[in-house]
Amino acid sequence: MPAAAQGAFPSGRLQLAERYAASLANDGVLRGLIGPREAPRLWERHLLNCAVLEQAIPEGATVCDLGSGAGLPGVVLALARPDLRVTLVEPLQRRTTYLEEVVEDLGLREVSVVRARAEELHGGEVFDVVTSRAVAPLGRLLRWSMPLVAPRGALVAMKGSSVRDEIEAARRDLRRLHCADPDVLTLGAGLVDPPTTVVRVAWAEPARVG
Repeated sequence: MPAAAQGAFPSGRLQLAERYAASLANDGVLRGLIGPREAPRLWERHLLNCAVLEQAIPEGATVCDLGSGAGLPGVVLALARPDLRVTLVEPLQRRTTYLEEVVEDLGLREVSVVRARAEELHGGEVFDVVTSRAVAPLGRLLRWSMPLVAPRGALVAMKGSSVRDEIEAARRDLRRLHCADPDVLTLGAGLVDPPTTVVRVAWAEPARVG
């Protein structure tokens, strides 16, 4: 475990984070959820990279992690922030089975796993924050995510260096869905290198959402 983990996770959760990292490096690789080349750099490239996302999430928020895969960033957020209630949404059975096993093993009572596509959840529960990592270009992600965002909530998606190009390409979707101008955030400077890039999208007129 790198020293930076102590700045990313509460002291009482460090052992759980270490257990999760071990699970990813073993079962995650064997089940094809994590590439074999990723195992040696799980902390820097995945766990810490995801943990700093918590800086963009308000206290006590409900969080929906779309396309959670092996639990990145959803499980990591739950480990870093015990105050959050996290729903992991993943359509593939083998991934939801793994997620259910991890949640039970780590004793994450504030985390639930839902096997579904984002569209299947539209019209139901909404969340303070909808997260994702490497799921889809921003335009498509907006169509999947914004129907799940509460009036005062936001999409908070991890993105790469091309995020501003994605924003420009998504202008039509941003207007059609009545979203506010996106904010690009750089999180975790001094803790992760390079820092994590995040795009945050809220509603333009929260009072009209519903």
